[in-house]
Amino acid sequence: MARRIAIGTGIPSLLGMGVFIGSYLLVSRQILDVPPGVTLLTSGACFLLGLLGLSYGVLSASWEEQPGSVLGTEQLGLNISRIRESVASMRQRRDG
Repeated sequence: MARRIAIGTGIPSLLGMGVFIGSYLLVSRQILDVPPGVTLLTSGACFLLGLLGLSYGVLSASWEEQPGSVLGTEQLGLNISRIRESVASMRQRRDG
């Protein structure tokens, strides 16, 4: 899980920061006039991708004794169904 989170969050976050640095260098050296909106949207997309990577890393975690696979895809559906059951149980206690 930690490896998936580090890769799924770290790489897009580094890319998001790199967009700011790259845009600064391009504009300050007058190589290319990059609009601030493009920089903001591009870096925002990278950070959003990092958030999705974090969510995937957590949801693909194996809580069993044996370790899961490298990608953890077999645990994803199981963990999502556990979350849905938990939310349904909380709603039932609240309403009932």
